[in-house]
Amino acid sequence: MDNTSYNDFIKDFTPESIIQNFVGDFNAGINVCEEICDRWADDPAKVALRYELVDGTHGELTFKELMQRSAQFANFLTAQGIGKGDRIAALLTRTPELLIAVLGALRAGAVYQPLFTAFGSGAIEYRLQKAQTKLIITNTEQWSKLADVKGLPTTLLVADDNDPLAAEADFLYHQTLNQQSDQFEPVKIGADDPFLQMFTSGTTGKSKGVTIPTKALPAFYVYMRYAIGLRDSDNFWNVADPGWAYGLYYAVVGPLLLGCTTHFNEAGFTADNTFEFLRKYKITNLAAAPTAYRMLKANEKLLANYPEIDLRVANSAGEPLNPEIVTWVQRVFGCLVCDQYGQTETGMTSANFHELDHQFRDASMGYQLPGYRLVALDADFNEVGPGESGELAIDMDNSPLYFFQGYTWGEKSPYFDRYYLTGDVVISNGDGSHSYTGRDDDIIASAGYRIGPADVESTLLEHEAVVESAVVGKPDDKRGSIVKAYVVTHAHVDADAALAEALQQHVRNRLSTHAFPREIEFVQELPKTSSGKIQRFLLRKQAAEETVVE
Repeated sequence: MDNTSYNDFIKDFTPESIIQNFVGDFNAGINVCEEICDRWADDPAKVALRYELVDGTHGELTFKELMQRSAQFANFLTAQGIGKGDRIAALLTRTPELLIAVLGALRAGAVYQPLFTAFGSGAIEYRLQKAQTKLIITNTEQWSKLADVKGLPTTLLVADDNDPLAAEADFLYHQTLNQQSDQFEPVKIGADDPFLQMFTSGTTGKSKGVTIPTKALPAFYVYMRYAIGLRDSDNFWNVADPGWAYGLYYAVVGPLLLGCTTHFNEAGFTADNTFEFLRKYKITNLAAAPTAYRMLKANEKLLANYPEIDLRVANSAGEPLNPEIVTWVQRVFGCLVCDQYGQTETGMTSANFHELDHQFRDASMGYQLPGYRLVALDADFNEVGPGESGELAIDMDNSPLYFFQGYTWGEKSPYFDRYYLTGDVVISNGDGSHSYTGRDDDIIASAGYRIGPADVESTLLEHEAVVESAVVGKPDDKRGSIVKAYVVTHAHVDADAALAEALQQHVRNRLSTHAFPREIEFVQELPKTSSGKIQRFLLRKQAAEETVVE
């Protein structure tokens, strides 16, 4: 397949050329489940999902089967008085039940709200209360977390009738759905109406709400089709968890939007498990965070056991991709891995493209997505010239596919004039591409996760031993960064290894297992400005110097 040049494609690009790929009318009303499921169900053999569970069980679901199961789920929601605009959440691993819940919510015109299974009860409670969530779907492994959640909504539990927990839930998943009709007319919603309710970490306060409207779908389509380079012939696997934006947008909505099969692997990430999944399911198109590629590289010797792996292309997002990983993927898999960039708020906006020809630069996040104009701004919000650095921003007036409407509850204004400010610092290459250099705030990028220090600090302060805390990212070879906490305790407390372990466990239980501080250092005081603001940049510098010494 001969690729079109990026510059030629951009020159001729119009939003209408993408919108024509949809069956609904964004002006009159559209249903997302119809776009990503029903439209492909005419072929009863067309597979939407292949999955493998932790117990070794595996199987597949066709688009037609998902259309019927999502209709049953939508009928259940309607019976509960849940419909357009209502939030329903799933605290589930990568299983068929998760995908059915997503599609059923969207079919009913409701708003799907993901919950990462590593979240603790505090993180779950905050998100459910903030969104006024009407229903939560979970499994027996996650059920115990809900005991401490105040204001718990209606519960739908994935469990057998004879499970000891069955009596505790309001409804049982399979039993309830099997009682519903498999016919349900999709509810149309407007272009500005939300279909996803996300949350994203910040440097101050708790996580901010981000709603994704249906008009985001054309941007999702462009990314999947031209950056990911997804083709009908591909077996596509996005390793990211659908509890997060990249997994939900581009492991669920994106591939199904193009009528392609997506893959779920319920098992946790290991090199052996990943190599075997690539081999067994003949994956040709892979998406993962740089951390995953680094861990595979560290276990390259295992590749000799999997000679049948045959990747066509690979993609990377979540944090900058190191040039040595690009070289390694080319050497061991014989394919190109493309670095790509985006945020929960905006989806992917910059990419190295598999299906468009352009110059590749080492350590570059690539070129602006068609439908977007990206710029770098100096401290006075002027657009910088080639070779100069500044904050990456989206020129909203000249980005017809831009869809972010602002934080759900007005938690912050990320705008200046016509620009959406990303908070990321880049170098402008002068040709529509940029190279990432870092954050202009305190967000920690660890193993592909964005971790807000405020969330971790607030959780540490819940512990009776803690007076103050400051959290920063410390450079780490495998994860990019790890979370390090500097903690001030009450005078009568023994600040020892036992307390450090207790604090780590507290954050795991209340916040999440991916955000707990892997290092805790007890200090007498924290560096602050004269107005009392913590100077995290000094602690970041200290942590970086520790890494160099070590």
